[in-house]
Amino acid sequence: MSRLDGKVALISGAARGIGAETAKLMVAAGARVALGDVLDARGRATVEALPADSALYCHLDVTREADWTAAVAATVARFGRLDVLVNNAGLFLAKDIEEATLEDWQRLSAVNLGGVFLGTKLALPALRAAAETSPNGSVIVNVSSTAGLVGSPSDPLYSMTKGGVTLFTKSSALEFARKRYRVRVNSVHPGTVDSDMGDQVLAVRARNLGTNDIEAARQMTLARLPIGRVGTVNDIAKGIVYLASDDSAFMTGAGLVLDGGITAQ
Repeated sequence: MSRLDGKVALISGAARGIGAETAKLMVAAGARVALGDVLDARGRATVEALPADSALYCHLDVTREADWTAAVAATVARFGRLDVLVNNAGLFLAKDIEEATLEDWQRLSAVNLGGVFLGTKLALPALRAAAETSPNGSVIVNVSSTAGLVGSPSDPLYSMTKGGVTLFTKSSALEFARKRYRVRVNSVHPGTVDSDMGDQVLAVRARNLGTNDIEAARQMTLARLPIGRVGTVNDIAKGIVYLASDDSAFMTGAGLVLDGGITAQ
């Protein structure tokens, strides 16, 4: 028996990177998965690479209530229930406080904060319904960041949003426990990852060094990582699968840090 047999998940930002890898691992673990994203062609290609009838693609702009409502409805219509929500979609701004505009902040917060709020709120009825027939209830996994635990010298506004996700995770977990909804909420905190967003981070670090040398920034990052390598999307996806499974049945309001030891220093 696989660890996600019979479970249905909806993942935002799932066309590529951590979201796509999470969908792949969840299907391999026995789940059926709805992938939401605004990158329609990429998202459909990701679904087509998965086993037949195991996945569904939904256009999902996480800042739009109507998109969330449609994605949840499509998931339940196709697979009959919703056990797991992964709030993965996110933006990295890569601007200093003095450089960023109010419009930049509004766009960043609409996705990184608003998307998590809307996903949680609008998926909750389906998650509660599934929890009634699940021994360990339903699950929400919010993808935060190490920048949601410690300050980020590269993008303070990104850190501000991810810190909000960290505390929203704890608060919503406590609210749902108080209301006996049987919906657990946990967060995952990736460090530097070899992905599109990770490349953005390295570009900012290179700029802060006064150079365009991405490799120099990469080596500087590696020198600070106790584990001696950057993370992979697979590293993070495995953590999300763990939080989505009944293996983490006694966890709620917690944060799983997957950062190669960087925040231990």
